[in-house]
Amino acid sequence: MQSPLGSGSGMPILLLQFAAIALVFYFLVLRPQGQARKKHLELLSSLKKGDEVMTSGGLVGKVRDIKEVDANGAKETRVTLESGTSTVIVERSRIVRIGGAVAPGAPAA
Repeated sequence: MQSPLGSGSGMPILLLQFAAIALVFYFLVLRPQGQARKKHLELLSSLKKGDEVMTSGGLVGKVRDIKEVDANGAKETRVTLESGTSTVIVERSRIVRIGGAVAPGAPAA
């Protein structure tokens, strides 16, 4: 004998709950991450010789050279930085700050 209150299927409610969780995940995780990635790419596209930059490792220096290299069949842009008396070559994607512009997720200086 079935109860009159529980006679319906719970499938539509379950699907609605999954949809709500997916929407929350999209708006709290995926969308902000995409926007941050887009801002970082815009920041890197404005990179030029002589800019003061900070890398994700915390190294601060001036851009001396920017060049594209072929590494293991993939094109990479490498940036030569002058920091004090040393010269360091880093991947362009490791730069998190140019001058006063801070990329999303970068530590505040």
